[in-house]
Amino acid sequence: MKPPIRTTRFSRLIVAKTGWLALGLALFSGCSVGPRYARPLAPPASAFKEVPPDWKTAQPVDFAAKGIWWEVFQDRQLNSLENRVNVSNQTLKASESQFAQARDLVRVNRSSYYPNVSAGASVQRVHVSTDRPNGQFTSVTNYNDFQLPVDVSYEVDVWGRVRHTVQQARANAQASAGDLESVRLSLHAELALDYFQLRALDAEAELLDSTVVTFQKALELTQNRYQGGVSSQVDVAQAQTQLETTRAQAIDVRVQRAQLEHAIAVLTGQVPADFSIPALPLTATPPVVPPGLPSDLLERRPDIAAGERRMAAANEQVGIATAAYYPTISLSATGGFESTSITNWFTGPAGFVSAGASAVETLFDAGRRHALTDQAKSAYDESVANYRETVLGAFQEVEDNLAALRLLEDEAKTEQAAVESAQHSLDLSNNRYKGGVTTYLEVLTAQSTALSDQRTLVQIAGRRMTASVSLIKALGGGWQASSLPSAQDLSSTTSPVSSTGGP
Repeated sequence: MKPPIRTTRFSRLIVAKTGWLALGLALFSGCSVGPRYARPLAPPASAFKEVPPDWKTAQPVDFAAKGIWWEVFQDRQLNSLENRVNVSNQTLKASESQFAQARDLVRVNRSSYYPNVSAGASVQRVHVSTDRPNGQFTSVTNYNDFQLPVDVSYEVDVWGRVRHTVQQARANAQASAGDLESVRLSLHAELALDYFQLRALDAEAELLDSTVVTFQKALELTQNRYQGGVSSQVDVAQAQTQLETTRAQAIDVRVQRAQLEHAIAVLTGQVPADFSIPALPLTATPPVVPPGLPSDLLERRPDIAAGERRMAAANEQVGIATAAYYPTISLSATGGFESTSITNWFTGPAGFVSAGASAVETLFDAGRRHALTDQAKSAYDESVANYRETVLGAFQEVEDNLAALRLLEDEAKTEQAAVESAQHSLDLSNNRYKGGVTTYLEVLTAQSTALSDQRTLVQIAGRRMTASVSLIKALGGGWQASSLPSAQDLSSTTSPVSSTGGP
């Protein structure tokens, strides 16, 4: 049997020298290879082109700072529904779990900063063959072997591979937090869009229902005139067609409303069969939403912040790939107790210890490291392009909705004038028809025009509200890049992201 290594003066000297070596390597590990990260410049913009003149001096309101931007519409039903999204929406819960995974991965990578310590115990009963080579030098053929070893291994982060890995994980976790807030913002905005579209359909259904009543009376009038020999059967058929067509349109509006109601139920985490929203026609007008400066948009949009963090993560990957060109330096130590009897297991003579250091360098890999470095650099360039495209897309969304609000306001005024004119034309046609001056075709044409203009006016009102919601979403919904979790937040075991409207 090979005797265990004893803690002699020589072995203690080895351990001491190894300790000094570890200290020197730890001090030397302050250096790091790879490029330093600097945030690339985004496409510049001095001002939004589509901002109406009277909005330039507007200041942000309190709802933006709180993240509960939907309260600006002052609709209790909407506020109640929006509050359910943070609690019950399953898509949001999935995104929160994805962020939790990214945050946990930071802790996984941070563990590489510290040594890996393992311990175990083994008990063996050994019978040695007497016919083994050199077996004549011992007469012991049966013995016990009790071992209690402790192993310590540590990779010295001389070239910054571990640091780059941790920084990459942190940047990815912060990007995941941005993704979470993008999902949260999108879900709240989608609910508001569906809600105002539903209210617009309620107004449209109310209009069609009242029009059906009017057309029903017109049909009765035409039937009476036909029975009196004043009107033809063609007039009756035309009035009947107009009535049934309008009824069909009212039914179609209710189909759309039912689908929106079901969508809202799912967004709030409820079964559509157990959910309903009472009909209430849309009467609200869009609130004034100050867009601020284009440069502020870079700090307001969670998707832009997530894109910027992905650039940082890609930059760290370049550092990781570069560190592979340098040797991997590791320290290791093993110590413990070994004895043939458990009674003297923890005595001094039963102790053993060994320590050492190693450095491994790849001499030939057929260009693998070079290819991985080039791949990391290309991935970084891709992330920069994606970031700038996200910024450009954000500018476009804001401009689109600013233009929509400005132009739809003008369109609403023009359409209101058209509605009033169409109604006046219809009144004149009805009087002419009742007086026997014209046929029912003129009344029918005036009815169609008036109804079309009225429906268009209602639809414009809905589009103005949805454009207002889309503008708030394009502006980030009151979110700020400073709300991203810090390195300390990511290292904790509790989530730094709130479930009540933002980080």
